[in-house]
Amino acid sequence: MRLLAESLALRLRERNALLLTAGYAPAYEESPRGASIEPAMTALRSILTGRLPYPAVVAGPCGELVLADAAFGVLTEGAAAYLLEPPVNVLRLALHPEGMGPRVANLGAWGRHITESLRARAAAHPDAGLDALVAELAGYLPAGAPPGPDHLGFAVPLRLRTAGGELRLLTTLTSFATAVDVTLAELRLEAFLPADPETAELLRRRAAARDATPPG
Repeated sequence: MRLLAESLALRLRERNALLLTAGYAPAYEESPRGASIEPAMTALRSILTGRLPYPAVVAGPCGELVLADAAFGVLTEGAAAYLLEPPVNVLRLALHPEGMGPRVANLGAWGRHITESLRARAAAHPDAGLDALVAELAGYLPAGAPPGPDHLGFAVPLRLRTAGGELRLLTTLTSFATAVDVTLAELRLEAFLPADPETAELLRRRAAARDATPPG
């Protein structure tokens, strides 16, 4: 049964469900985000700190925010307070008209990048909740906007307007490839990296200003 699950490239949660359906006990634990996976969470916090001054987040399978670094504020700037109340959904925040949406200069291309990725995941791993989220997010996007001249060919940059100027950011995703815990396997670290020197400099200036501001 495990060989079948591996050949189908099932997620750990789906493998447990398959085993249960066949009358077997689940093979993989699903730990709460607490002491049992704290070493992994500590490693993620260290990675987030190492990504500064660039924004980075750790999120669950449907975009629920788990961790964020000190530069996360550049993404939440001007967002409605209710979108920032736990549990924050970073995918909804990214496209919502009261979130980042109005500040994303290439909302059509960037939004399709997000929704198409989610649709591909939903096709491979059916999930009614994920289908509902995709439908919601697609409703925030302008219709029929083709990739613009800022499309890099190999990636779609996020063009984000800020008070200090426009940022052009590329994203990378990191996961625990050898995780045998359901909770840990579903976490993704998304790092936003500068696509040009101007963006890198703007983020460095923001970090310097943030560090110079007294707490409270």
